[in-house]
Amino acid sequence: MGSIAEPAPEVNYSKPLGIRFIEYIKRSAISYKTHQAIVLIVTFFAYLTYHATRKTTSVVKSALDPQSPDLDLKSPFSWRRAYSHKPLESTRNSWVLGAGWAPFNGADGTALLGELDVAFLFVYAVGMFFSGHAGDRMDLRIFLTIGMVGTGLFTALFGIGYWANVHLFYYYLIVQMLAGLFQSTGWPSVVAVIGNWFGKKKRGLIMGIWNAHTSLGNITGSVVASILLKKEGEEVTEPLLRTKSDDKDAVGFLEAWRIPGVAPFALCLFFAKLVAYTFLYWLPFYISHTAIEGRYLSNEESGNLSTLFDVGGVVGGILAGHISDRLGARAITAASFMYCAIPALFFYRSYGHVSMTLNIILMLITGMFVNGPYALITTAVSADLGTHSSLKGNSKALATVTAIIDGTGSIGAAIGPLLTGYISTKSWSAVSQC
Repeated sequence: MGSIAEPAPEVNYSKPLGIRFIEYIKRSAISYKTHQAIVLIVTFFAYLTYHATRKTTSVVKSALDPQSPDLDLKSPFSWRRAYSHKPLESTRNSWVLGAGWAPFNGADGTALLGELDVAFLFVYAVGMFFSGHAGDRMDLRIFLTIGMVGTGLFTALFGIGYWANVHLFYYYLIVQMLAGLFQSTGWPSVVAVIGNWFGKKKRGLIMGIWNAHTSLGNITGSVVASILLKKEGEEVTEPLLRTKSDDKDAVGFLEAWRIPGVAPFALCLFFAKLVAYTFLYWLPFYISHTAIEGRYLSNEESGNLSTLFDVGGVVGGILAGHISDRLGARAITAASFMYCAIPALFFYRSYGHVSMTLNIILMLITGMFVNGPYALITTAVSADLGTHSSLKGNSKALATVTAIIDGTGSIGAAIGPLLTGYISTKSWSAVSQC
């Protein structure tokens, strides 16, 4: 009569099977900190795989479209000028697929590759808004699993085009669009999960370190794709294990826009992702078309070198998160990094070709300043706004707020690579000036 009632069965059943299995093996409950560690590790590797699959297409671009490395790609005789003043050993001998892969090896190949990027990113941006809305209303574990399976499937279908000898542009276009749709499920889901388990006190530093999955995913995708390409050529919150009676209604889309800070940070991320995704999709291609110390790098070398941009991004994300925690000023930190990115981009374009050492140093610095604010806004800032005081403790806004901010940024991410695809046919100097 005076005993405390047992927890409702539905609380037990809300635990993931993996957690229940570990508790069964241990014969005891898992501590809160262990739950946090598991959440960090699982979401880290989950989103790492998302970004690894996203990076592969940028690495294979120079094999699909093995154009002349001369900066003026529109001139049909520019290759003669490029080779007439250099010995064969100093030129780029990197088109391991010979004539490339139709339909991307024609005069408009670079533009077609740009259209694939914008198709992927446009669907990704639109899907992001719907994913956030759905993520706040579904079991995030199921939602994330569906997204990962779909992402893997359509990434594989792009590569199957080689084995099936597919040369139809619309096949690759549709595959990229569907891949973008499934990719959009990832970010709102993982940020919502992390935001529910970690309070604001050290969120900037924790999520800055955790956000290394983006850059490590890019590095993994670049390295794996390069190897295969070469081989082929050759405050603490409570965990949300609550009963259904404790659930609150999810925040609406328009209501989420009215949360203070959502609109300004969404606009800021628009420009941050425009630059970051231009590097994500075009940096290996740019490197392979630019002579460094008078020598053009192969596809594999270009892909491997481009990973240093992401190494700088890891440092930038952690540094931005730590500084914002110490200062208690997310906006000032993000703005400072973005202002520093302007001269970094200028110096990389102007002096990156002088020597390999200078190229590496400038690429690391550029990656740090470009990806620093991008990482901060998409992680700590999104989580802060998703648990804003105006929501009165309603945690069912995290995925929606994250989707709004990252979805708006993804529109910029779609525009950047698209413009690069067209402008680069004139010169890479024109791209840097834009």
